[in-house]
Amino acid sequence: MSKRNSAQQAKDRAIIKARRGNCMICGEVINYLLKWPDKRCFVVDHIIPLHKGGRDDITNKQAAHAACNSKKRARLVAPIVRRSGSLSH
Repeated sequence: MSKRNSAQQAKDRAIIKARRGNCMICGEVINYLLKWPDKRCFVVDHIIPLHKGGRDDITNKQAAHAACNSKKRARLVAPIVRRSGSLSH
């Protein structure tokens, strides 16, 4: 598992947030003004989870909603997204 560097994590988060991209899991717009614990707030998702051998660097990170990232957990692929935007089980 890749080691985490908190200073680098903050830089990566700022870069990803500045891009203002949609959620890379469900495809919907992220409201970057929302804060935790709102389930639609911005979080950084590891594309390949650290638990599965993914790296903790910018090339393995993407924007996501907190709820989408939570549903994805440590999977390589997120559950299928319904048209309503809610994730299936």
